[in-house]
Amino acid sequence: MKFINLTRRTEIGANSYYLEIGRHRLVLDCGMHPKSTGEDALPHFKVIADRGIDAILISHAHQDHIGTLPVAMRRFPSARVFMTEATAQIGSVLLHNSVNVMTRQREEIGEMSYPLFTHRETDRASERWRWCPLRQRISIAGERASQREKDALTFEFFEAGHVLGSAGILLRAEGQTIFYTGDVNFDDQTIMQAAAFPQEKIDLLIMECTRGDHAKPAGWTRAGEERRLAEALGRAFDRGACVLIPVFALGKTQEILAMLYKFRRERRLPEFPIYIGGLSSKFTDIYDRRARVTRRQFPRLQLMREVAPFILNDETVRDSPVRGGRVYVLSSGMMIAKTLSNVFARRIIENPQHSIFFVGYANPESPAGLLRDAGTGGEVGLDPDKPAQRIRCDIEQFQFSAHATREALVEYAKQVSPRKIVLVHGDPPAVEWMRGQLATDLPHTDIIVPAPGVELEL
Repeated sequence: MKFINLTRRTEIGANSYYLEIGRHRLVLDCGMHPKSTGEDALPHFKVIADRGIDAILISHAHQDHIGTLPVAMRRFPSARVFMTEATAQIGSVLLHNSVNVMTRQREEIGEMSYPLFTHRETDRASERWRWCPLRQRISIAGERASQREKDALTFEFFEAGHVLGSAGILLRAEGQTIFYTGDVNFDDQTIMQAAAFPQEKIDLLIMECTRGDHAKPAGWTRAGEERRLAEALGRAFDRGACVLIPVFALGKTQEILAMLYKFRRERRLPEFPIYIGGLSSKFTDIYDRRARVTRRQFPRLQLMREVAPFILNDETVRDSPVRGGRVYVLSSGMMIAKTLSNVFARRIIENPQHSIFFVGYANPESPAGLLRDAGTGGEVGLDPDKPAQRIRCDIEQFQFSAHATREALVEYAKQVSPRKIVLVHGDPPAVEWMRGQLATDLPHTDIIVPAPGVELEL
């Protein structure tokens, strides 16, 4: 068994991993780096360029896990591609949007390699994706496998509780078990229910570390955090503020919309207008269509109809009047330059009347991370093409992460007691904390932090 971390650095970037099991060669996820461009935005596919890939398994449809799938399919044309049905539906929308973004970036930043793939290539690629049901053992040839099958390589998807369609991937071969968590949440969210992961003995665990550098706050509960958010919105409305909530278009948008629906229904807040972006509305439509066939909270809730958000685009986000008593749930969550959340933030950042509420993870080097860390009174450049601005608006942080706490990750590792753990998907401080804690709690387990591009014999 061999493993190569194809992510270019120890970080949350273009997440992708090569796994060789006997004669089979697999790739787990094919992400695009949210901040890099051109070749640097790709996983390190060149490291495995001369290896025939049997299958590509996709855990979920966030950009940093599926964003370069058409490129991988072009480079490894014989590879079969597997994912859940919801991931396929979301992934197609996301990749078409990515083509539009890259085409625009070609003109704006002069990245002549863009777009890395076209709309036509995306359509052709998605026709080859194979949708797999949860909790069903599938052979690497794409056929349903017998539970008695011991030697052939099989995989099985388990609900990861992260976003719609997200899955952990259990691989079995020659009596060995390998489990890749993908992005996971062991706590219920407002819509998504907690992960339902295998509890059997695992030989090799490939585990995310996103929140490894953040301890779970003492006394934190989701209900308490929702109450804190509702109270903060009420205070903002009382002083005539509008509130910007930067979010990921997939997952966080739908969770926040459901939360705002609860606040209205429970009369914690009066009726107020809510705004989202066009890509967010497309993903929300998919959440609505799959509401009754998904293991989720509020299975009857139709967000687009019952929350009825207004939809902004690149033009209207610059021109629409900024008025108090409105909530703008806009992507991107990292507030990347030129995205709706970034453009709108630059309109309100110097006005002490308004608020920006952060509700989840933000890379410390991203515009969202820089703004959050600078805080009110600081100065930040949200767009490299624009001058820096003084932060006069109200900045508040809330914790509604779609990722598992580090304590829950360690607890799961202890439950399945693997022989080896490979730590991925985390910034260096997060990975290092997880390595130290797991080494203490599981002294007989080999804890591995894979150097990017280096083949490991497992």
